[in-house]
Amino acid sequence: MKLELLPHKLPLKHTFTIAHQSRDVQDTLIVKLVDDEGRYGLGESTTNPFYGISLENMQSCLNSAAGLLEESELLHPEKLWELTKAHFSGNPFAQCALDMAAWDLYAKSKNQKLYELLQLNPVDIPTTNFTIGIAPIPKMVEKMKELDWPIYKIKLGTDHDLDIVKALRQHTDAVFRIDANCAWTADQAIAFSEELARLNVEFMEQPLPKDDLEGMKKVYAKSALPVMADESCIQEADVKKCYGHFHGINVKLVKAGGITPGLRMLREAKSLGMKTMLGCMTESSVGISAIAHLAPMLDYVDMDGAMLLARDIASGVTISPERVTFPDRPGTGALLI
Repeated sequence: MKLELLPHKLPLKHTFTIAHQSRDVQDTLIVKLVDDEGRYGLGESTTNPFYGISLENMQSCLNSAAGLLEESELLHPEKLWELTKAHFSGNPFAQCALDMAAWDLYAKSKNQKLYELLQLNPVDIPTTNFTIGIAPIPKMVEKMKELDWPIYKIKLGTDHDLDIVKALRQHTDAVFRIDANCAWTADQAIAFSEELARLNVEFMEQPLPKDDLEGMKKVYAKSALPVMADESCIQEADVKKCYGHFHGINVKLVKAGGITPGLRMLREAKSLGMKTMLGCMTESSVGISAIAHLAPMLDYVDMDGAMLLARDIASGVTISPERVTFPDRPGTGALLI
C-alpha cells in the first residue's frame, strides 16, 4: 500500500474561539492510502497547538510508517493499527488519519459502506449540535441566527458565562449544551448547573481541568445536570477513570488515535452504563463523514465541523436537523473536490 499526504487550509466562516485558543483558518492533513488495485481510502486529522500537533510532526510520523505500509497487503484496520502503532507514539492525530483511511479503504474493498461493515443502522443517528464559539454576545446571537438548528453547543469559559446563556436563550427555544473547556472550579460548576438547568441546558461538557477528578467526583454527585468528559477522556485507559466522575464521554477520534480505539472506547463506556458521544475538531467532510458512520452507536454527536467552514475541500455526508444522508458510495463516501 502507498501513502499520500495532502495538507490543506480550511477557512472558517467566523473566528472560532474557545477557552484557550482562537483561529480563523484550520490546518488539516488528508491521508490517502492506496492499495495495489488502485483503490484508496481517505483519512483526516487537523492540527492543534494545544496538544502540540502540527502538519510537520504528523507528516513525520506518517512518513516513518510509509516503508512498512509499502510492504503490507491490505489488512483489517484493527490489525494495521497494531502493526503501525509504534510509529505514532505521542501523535494520535497522525495515527487517526491513517486509521480512518484504512477503514475507508477496507470497507471499499468489501464494497460496503462503513456503517454496513460495522453492522450499524443509519436510521438511529442522533441530531448533531451546532457550535457557537466564544465572542461578544451580539456576535454569538448573530451566529446562532445564521442557522436555525434544534441543538446548539455553547462554548463558555469567560467571566460572564451565565449572562451569555441567558442572552442566547432569549432568541431561541433550541436545546443548549455547554462546553466550558476546563475553565471552571467544582463549586462554580455545581452553582452554575442549577441556573443552566432552568435555561434548558441538556448537559455540561468538561467543566473542570482534565486532571481534577476529585473535583469532578463532587460535581458528578451534586450537579443539577449530567456532565460529559472530553479532555479527561482522550485515550482508552481514560474511560474507566471517568466512570463515577462523569455521566458520559465525548470521544474525539483524532485525540484517541482513530476509529479503531474510538470504537473500543465507546463500547467500554456503554458496558459501564455511561452515555456516549463523538466530537469533531473542525474537520472537513472527510473526517465528518467518518464520524457519521459511527453515529448510530451514540447518544449524542457533535459533527458540525464542516458546517463551520467557509469552504469545504471534500464532499461526503450531508447533515440536516431531520437526517444524515450518506452518499451512494462504499467506504465513508468522502471525496476530495
